[in-house]
Amino acid sequence: MTCSPLPPDLSGTSPSHPDRSPGAVPLAARPLRQAVDWAIVSRRSVRAFLPTPVDLAEVHAILDVARHAASGMNTQPWRVHVLMGSAKERLSAAIAAVDNDADAAAALAEPYHYYPLEWVSPYVDRRRKVGWDLYGLLGIARGDKARMHAQHGRNYHFFDAPVGLIFTVSRALAAGSLLDYGMFLQSLMVAARARGLGTCPQVAFTRFHAVIHAELCIPATEMVVCGMGLGHADPARIENTLVTERESVESFTTYHA
Repeated sequence: MTCSPLPPDLSGTSPSHPDRSPGAVPLAARPLRQAVDWAIVSRRSVRAFLPTPVDLAEVHAILDVARHAASGMNTQPWRVHVLMGSAKERLSAAIAAVDNDADAAAALAEPYHYYPLEWVSPYVDRRRKVGWDLYGLLGIARGDKARMHAQHGRNYHFFDAPVGLIFTVSRALAAGSLLDYGMFLQSLMVAARARGLGTCPQVAFTRFHAVIHAELCIPATEMVVCGMGLGHADPARIENTLVTERESVESFTTYHA
């Protein structure tokens, strides 16, 4: 465990941002719109990564873009822990040891309720569908608890991504900061996609917040929000062919005039 890591020398690696004024447009309107739309629409939760390294300067550049996400009163509540190499492997091993111990895993408690305590339609239906669609691709049958556990356990290895990210937020803040966090996470994932990288946001890490706090020496004043794998998607892995369904605009929109 290393609680005082040396900061990497990233001098000179920050990208030069285009003019942030409202009128500055770096591309013609149509190519710009197509590029932004592509990065958003083609984003997927990648569940199998190639071992291809991602340069730390690239990670820094992605975070440098994401930091411009909106936040209420400019509070910027995000804190990010970047894990690579042995640091990532140590955290994964520590979490896996608890996850594979039935008694220890049963004693875990969430730091906050991400999912509802009682599911209702249509949300439970969507949850079940994406779960069974994924297991179907992987050939995991209903009731095969051993393979389900093994597949879920891949979360804690960041699905073999070369970069793992752990996000925390100050406990002094309120629920609105989680809304801000969502905008930051989406900005990060879109910036990664624009660079040809894949991501997988992972709330599965939150149950193991005590392990994460201990391994990364995160103070008790911070709460684990989620984790994320970052790297190059493995195109040969069948789980990466999963495309989740999306509701039509008409199904969730009411227009008032």
